[in-house]
Amino acid sequence: MSILRAGAQGVSVEQKIDSLGIFIGQQAHMTVDVTAPENAKVVFPQWKPSTYLVPGVELLAIEGDTTRLSDGQKRVSQRLTITSFDENLYPIPPVEVKVDGKAYKGNQLALKVITVEVDTLHPNQFFPPKDVQNNPFLWSEWSGLFWLSLLLVLLSVLGYWLILRLKANKPIITSIRIVKKVLPHQRAMKAIDEIKADHMQTSEDQKAYYTRLTDALRQYIRERFGFNAMEMTTSEIIQHLRETGDQTMISELKDLFETADLVKFAKYSTLLGENDQNLVNAINFIDQTKLEGQPTEERIVPELSEDDKKSRKNRMTILVLLGIIGVAVASLLVYIFYRMAMLF
Repeated sequence: MSILRAGAQGVSVEQKIDSLGIFIGQQAHMTVDVTAPENAKVVFPQWKPSTYLVPGVELLAIEGDTTRLSDGQKRVSQRLTITSFDENLYPIPPVEVKVDGKAYKGNQLALKVITVEVDTLHPNQFFPPKDVQNNPFLWSEWSGLFWLSLLLVLLSVLGYWLILRLKANKPIITSIRIVKKVLPHQRAMKAIDEIKADHMQTSEDQKAYYTRLTDALRQYIRERFGFNAMEMTTSEIIQHLRETGDQTMISELKDLFETADLVKFAKYSTLLGENDQNLVNAINFIDQTKLEGQPTEERIVPELSEDDKKSRKNRMTILVLLGIIGVAVASLLVYIFYRMAMLF
């Protein structure tokens, strides 16, 4: 673009062209901007379309425009569309514009017109524009996409088969149960309370009374001290208690079991108040040997069988494989569509 200005006393002429060089038959635009006072009279040369601006440069169209500026100024513009069909360097003389009867000029511009090379040796070999041609099919361009698409299909089939296996392999649901735990001394005292409620110590059936009382004590000793008192004799029970180091009420407990043995096996009749005393001794033994601060709830975790463990492991393996296949399939789809878009 070339811009030349000329001006005086608040009037300026700006003459410019958007291209210094064009091919034969192309168009260029020359603009003449005149800045003058708002009330000034601006007169441009009497240009006409389809005439020559200068010899060899044809004037095609003229457009005009006026813009109000600040400080009482205005800009009057004319835009000339020009072309040329002869190769040459054309000088464009300054445009003379009259403002209130006084002439103002821009400076000279230049336009270079370049010819298009023509085969002068074969003047008859002119051909129309060629149609859009399809690119030939090349297996080398599509082979990668083909094998990737085949891999995508195989992965999809494998994923579908794994989904069917997953549906057939039902998940193993286990639940942890929290159960109320009855402590040994609580269970024993409950049995003794039932004996008292049935007034067994005053009944004539002393054998039944001592059977229930000693069974409650044997059960308590088994849970409290950890040996099977239910299958032991009196002497064995006393011996095991002494070996544990607990000597609490050993004598009273020994007397109680010996009395029970006499009643059950020798048809011994107890003395007055002896049944009540043995009941009190049993309660005191339990009360003095019970363990405080034991948990009252028990957490039961079910154990899985070997088949269940194997089934759960297989299910986890299938889920991991499905995740890997899903990521692979998604990545392949994105890559295949990208490559196809590049080819087309």
